[in-house]
Amino acid sequence: MKSIKMSFDRFGSPGVVAVVEEELPPPGEREVQLDVRAIAVNPMDWKLVAGYLEPYYPLPLPAVPGCEAAGTVTAVGSGVSAYGVGEEVIWNGVAGGYRSVANFPADQLTSKPAGLDFEQAACVAIAGGAAYSAVVQLGVRPGDTVLVHGAAGGVGSASVQIARDLGARVIGTASEPNHEYLRGLGAEPVAYGDGLEERVRSLGSITAVVDTVGGEETTAVTVALLGGHGAAVTTVPGKESNAAGIAQVQLLDGRVADAARLAADGKLRFNIHERLPLTDAARALGLSRAGHVRGRIVLTP
Repeated sequence: MKSIKMSFDRFGSPGVVAVVEEELPPPGEREVQLDVRAIAVNPMDWKLVAGYLEPYYPLPLPAVPGCEAAGTVTAVGSGVSAYGVGEEVIWNGVAGGYRSVANFPADQLTSKPAGLDFEQAACVAIAGGAAYSAVVQLGVRPGDTVLVHGAAGGVGSASVQIARDLGARVIGTASEPNHEYLRGLGAEPVAYGDGLEERVRSLGSITAVVDTVGGEETTAVTVALLGGHGAAVTTVPGKESNAAGIAQVQLLDGRVADAARLAADGKLRFNIHERLPLTDAARALGLSRAGHVRGRIVLTP
C-alpha cells in the first residue's frame, strides 16, 4: 500500500518536516490499517518536531508527528476483533498521524459516531477529551459559574461548550477579536492581561476554573478569584500551579468516546481555523507554533 507521510530526520523548526513516499506493509498483529481522512494539528506536534518533548517521548529518527486523526479501516491485523473493514474510527496516540494511510495499534482507536464528520472527529480526542475530563473532574453542575482561561483555543472552547451543556454559567478569557466567537458559544468574554481579576469580579463570583493557559499571572488570578472556595484544574501544569495546589486534569478512560458523542449530538463543535493539505504540514505547524489560533487546524491527505 503506497502512502505519503510527513517526516523529519532531525529536530528543528517546522521546515524540517518533508514529504516522504513509503510502501506501507499490511497491518501487524493487533494493528489496524487506516485510510486517514482528517488530521488535527496540536501544539504537541511542533514541540515534538522541535525536540522539546524528547525527554518525555523519545522517538527514533526519522519520525512522523501527529497525535490525532480520523479515518476508515481498510485492513485489520491478527488479533483484532473490535474493528472491521469499512468502520469509521478516531485515532489518538503520541506520534505518527501525519500520513495518508497508517497502521495504528487497535487499542488507540475509538469508534466514530455516525453523525460526526471526519474533520470534527479528528479534533475530538485531545481537546475534547481533555475538556471533558476537566469539567467532570470539577463536578460542574447547574448554578455553577465556571471561568475558562484561554477560552477561544481548542481545549478552552470545548470546556466552554461542555460546561454550558451541564447548565453552568461560563466566563471565558480571550483576546478582544475572539469575544464575539465566545458569545456565540454561550460564554461571557473578558480580555486577559492587566486588570483581569477585577474584570472577572465585576461579573460575579466564580465557583470553578479550567486553566488552559498556565503561568504565574493566570495562576495568581485563579487563586485570588476562588479565595479558598471552589475548585480549579489545569491542563498545563507547572511550578506555579503546583505551588498553588491547583490540580492537574486527570484524563478519564472513555473520554474520547464521551466527547465524540457530545459532538455527534451537536453539543460540542470545533471551529476549524484553517484547512490545509497534508503536504502543507510544515506551514500548519508554523501556524500552531505562532499561537493565537481560534479553534483548530486540520490537515487532509
